[in-house]
Amino acid sequence: MAVTRQLSLFLQNEAGSLNKACQVLAQNNINIITLSLADTREYGILRLLVQDQSKAQELLTQAGFVVKDTPVLVVPVADQPGGLAAILAALNKENINVLYMYAFPSGKDGKALMVFRFEEPEKALTVLENAGFATLEAGDF
Repeated sequence: MAVTRQLSLFLQNEAGSLNKACQVLAQNNINIITLSLADTREYGILRLLVQDQSKAQELLTQAGFVVKDTPVLVVPVADQPGGLAAILAALNKENINVLYMYAFPSGKDGKALMVFRFEEPEKALTVLENAGFATLEAGDF
């Protein structure tokens, strides 16, 4: 069981900001595994899981982006009704709050992969492990 590192970039809410970040990664042969983009009135938050997190963070920072390294948990979820509900029930029993989450298909064993952000990732990790749920490291997906 493991905590994975996610990059969060703060983008100006204007045309070209997302492209610039993706171009930095593409030009340096860094693959994006999955992403989530959320917006506010003033800026966007691009959350990324990439193959080479430390290199990506360094390059994006050099390119002028504000980049934050955030711990997340990546949990395989049965891609069927109730798959996510079972994980959330285990977390709820221990009063663990989900700050945000997003998903991507794994292409393996009929499961999706959920990316969870918690206030206390180590506590959430222990709760999930005790409930029989696995988490994955970046190299596993």
